[in-house]
Amino acid sequence: MHRTSLFHIVKPYLVVCIALILTITLVIINIYFVNELTLHWNAALWLSLTLSLLLIAIQIVRTERNIKSYSDQLLVSKERLANEIKHRLWAEKIASESKIRLQLIDENIPIMLAYFNIDLRCRYHNRTFSRWFRLKPDQIDGRLLMEFSNEEFFSGIKNCVEEIQAGKTVHNERILKSAKSFPYIFTEQYIPHLDSKGKAIGFYTLHTPRAQKKNQAIPKNKAKNLVKPELHKTNESPAKDNINPQSTQISGSGSTTVARIAQAIEGGEFNLYYQKISPIKSNTASSSHYEILIRMNEEENNLMPPGSFLPLVDQFKMMPQLDRWIVNHIVQWLSTHASANSTFCLNIAKDTLSDPAFPLFIQNQLQEMNVAASTLCFEVEVLDAEANAADTLIFAQKVRELGCLVSLCSFTSDSFELLDKIDVDYLKIDGSLVCNILRDEDDLEKIITINQLAHKMEIKTIAELVESDDIITKLHQIGVDYAQGFGVSKALPFRDLES
Repeated sequence: MHRTSLFHIVKPYLVVCIALILTITLVIINIYFVNELTLHWNAALWLSLTLSLLLIAIQIVRTERNIKSYSDQLLVSKERLANEIKHRLWAEKIASESKIRLQLIDENIPIMLAYFNIDLRCRYHNRTFSRWFRLKPDQIDGRLLMEFSNEEFFSGIKNCVEEIQAGKTVHNERILKSAKSFPYIFTEQYIPHLDSKGKAIGFYTLHTPRAQKKNQAIPKNKAKNLVKPELHKTNESPAKDNINPQSTQISGSGSTTVARIAQAIEGGEFNLYYQKISPIKSNTASSSHYEILIRMNEEENNLMPPGSFLPLVDQFKMMPQLDRWIVNHIVQWLSTHASANSTFCLNIAKDTLSDPAFPLFIQNQLQEMNVAASTLCFEVEVLDAEANAADTLIFAQKVRELGCLVSLCSFTSDSFELLDKIDVDYLKIDGSLVCNILRDEDDLEKIITINQLAHKMEIKTIAELVESDDIITKLHQIGVDYAQGFGVSKALPFRDLES
């Protein structure tokens, strides 16, 4: 550490001390020795005093100049620090928003995603990956693949290591069995992670469940395993409730997948979740709104996210049965909670939209359980409505005649033509617009336009994927009615609402 010498410490005060001594000396001489001191010495003392005062003035000017320089430097440093703090807060905010998005992806993406370094040690995995092995995250993170996977899974990756190290992306397809021997057909991808020199330092694994091909034959002894689920005995006979064995033909032991889904629908092996839809204006007086989400029981306490089983349910034309199960469950709950003052938003699949018996099923359920129709809001995806405009129009007319509500989901500025054909009560603004509302002026203008048009048509608006208080504040300024997303409430088990 640099030490300042004693001379540099007293230097600023030395001239002042000399001037002070000379001043005192001149005063004493002029009082007591005025006649004894020669003119020569008197002039020398006054000259010395004048020089001392001049040096003091020079020091003062230099000090002021240094102070101004230091002040300017301090101001620049202060501005730089303020900018750094601003950028840091912005970075923390972006990181927080990204974390929420990553959490949403991690919880719902229907793909087994993981990252391994080149010696097959796991450095990242998502929830679907750990659920497949029925392990906790800390039983996988930092461990070698051979330590937590079975031989079947391990050998498939090990055989591709040489190609991955060569920088090649490997594609594969095979059947993997879960812990309870349920077979799933997976499309696999191994994507190398290359450093700046082009050397593979790790790789990503993506295992995607794939529905079986329809044109493959089922052995006759397997066909009997296909189950036709009948959830509710009503007077109607839905045309879509029949499972055509020819439409579900798959190879080998993969037929268990179809039977498993049918068994789950028949036995009600699902867990419902709810996510609150909150009014943005605090003075808005209305019922509590919830969107109903679904998970399928796989093994013991493990739950499959919707992306893992809904594509199969959809392909095998089982969605009308599943939608009936959800409606029945919610209506039963409403019948025993008459004072709840709740409105439940239920997603309707495209096959259900074209099922002419489904509105009659809803009517029978409401009448049997003595439940108000306005407690149910049926959500239709914009893409499904555009692809099945005629069926959506008929469905919306029938359920609104019953007194139920209708919502269009994932609504964008490209979807306005639907409002000329279909009467709805709510518009759910697409989450991709809402996420960028603070950063993208174009998306902000689109949301403003959607909200203004909806209110002119007396349609209430709901913003999807709301992730922060700042977004809620901006939506409040625009005048959007409701908000839904992690920034409002996470998805919670329906049993919590039941209690």
